[in-house]
Amino acid sequence: MTQTYTIKGMTCNGCRSSVEKMLNEISSISHAAVNLEKEQAVIEATTHITASTLQEVLPVKYTVIENKPSEQDLETNQGSSGVFKNSDHAFAEAETSSKLSQLKPLFLILLYITVASILLHYKEWNWKAGMLDFMGLFYIVFSFFKMLDLKGFAQSFQMYDPLAKKVPFYAKVYPFIETILGLLFLMRFYVEFALVATIIVLGITTIGVTKTLLDKKSIQCACLGTALKLPMTEATFIENAIMILMAIAMLFSYV
Repeated sequence: MTQTYTIKGMTCNGCRSSVEKMLNEISSISHAAVNLEKEQAVIEATTHITASTLQEVLPVKYTVIENKPSEQDLETNQGSSGVFKNSDHAFAEAETSSKLSQLKPLFLILLYITVASILLHYKEWNWKAGMLDFMGLFYIVFSFFKMLDLKGFAQSFQMYDPLAKKVPFYAKVYPFIETILGLLFLMRFYVEFALVATIIVLGITTIGVTKTLLDKKSIQCACLGTALKLPMTEATFIENAIMILMAIAMLFSYV
């Protein structure tokens, strides 16, 4: 009997190998294969295994979800009571709620950065200074979370950033690049250079984010490192797009 499960929380090949090993140690499983990018486990077992059974053998940082039946199975088995239809609706609602809950830290951080940028100039508002402070604080705060686990960040970042995939060293120094750009904005030092660098650096990342979203891959976003388990969603694209648009607007103001 072949069963598939979604396993969230894996950030690197080490996680994948560890999860695969633990699943294969379950006596009723004859073979388990785990795919990191798809966050999926395909299991061959003698009997049906519930998601809770797998959850018991895995660390708490992993979340196991049994994949839904195929559309063909639903059409075959769905009765007049609409049990499967209601189940699908509940699953969709739970998935949306879970995603919003995971993104809460990101929204809070962006809110705090925005409020701080405004308060720094509340006596005499200056939109240029406010935008530069926002961009500077954005880089400093986001690089801080990446610094907490440089190795884990690099492994996650390489999963979607085009340049990091080809040049692994770039993923390792990326948090330091963000820190430098943040300081340049806050200190008003080589601002034009920092603006151009922002457009290039975030532009490359946004290409990878866009491709990931279009391919509907379920992977972890590395924007806040690995300390906070954020899913790759449209919010990642929006935050990058805002920074790029701000950089372009500021660059034109310097011309």
